[in-house]
Amino acid sequence: MTDFFYLIPLALALGAVGLTAFLWSLKSGQYEDLDGAAARILFSEDDRPIVRTQQPNSSPEDEHARSSSTN
Repeated sequence: MTDFFYLIPLALALGAVGLTAFLWSLKSGQYEDLDGAAARILFSEDDRPIVRTQQPNSSPEDEHARSSSTN
């Protein structure tokens, strides 16, 4: 029973800290533009297509032999 005298104020204090953090995040604008953040993570201005180049001294037969030997 005496444990409740410690646990109840501790739970109330943790709840108050969580509520304060949530209200601070609302006030600072963390939830203003949710769709914009989702689009920014998918598309970047630095994106370039991947270009595969062939080795200078390799022929298609060499590529086929190399790929079949690794399997």
